[in-house]
Amino acid sequence: MRGFPIWLPLATLGFIGAPAFANAQGECHVGHVARHDEILGLFEQWNARLQSGDPGQVAALYMDGALLLPTLSASPRLTRQAHMNYFRGFLADRPVGTLDETHVFAGCGEATLAGLYTFRFASTGKAVPARFTFNYRRIDGEWLITHHHSSVLPTQ
Repeated sequence: MRGFPIWLPLATLGFIGAPAFANAQGECHVGHVARHDEILGLFEQWNARLQSGDPGQVAALYMDGALLLPTLSASPRLTRQAHMNYFRGFLADRPVGTLDETHVFAGCGEATLAGLYTFRFASTGKAVPARFTFNYRRIDGEWLITHHHSSVLPTQ
């Protein structure tokens, strides 16, 4: 690797061009340092949009091109239309999510919320425990989901 600029590995991982970077003291030069309560609030916003029953409202929380690996589908979703198609079916059973365990990793203009949640479906009475990860990026002053993975919690 002799002679390669130090930023080359970062560029290959997609970090160059991110909206903000922190200096050695952890100060955010550009953008916004995420707060723990703010990131938990993003889940509450997402959950409220689920309860609206409108797949467009839910999909609007995702960045264009965000990767959605949904709880009840084996198909990755990468477009706004694909997000809406998934949520159209998911919302039909009137889900309400409850956070059971959370872990927040917050930084300068980016954050991750991960853990366990349970969906309760009003139309069937069924409860589905799942594990999740939401990755967020602050774009034009708004937190958007860049990647969302959710999978049914294994029984063991």
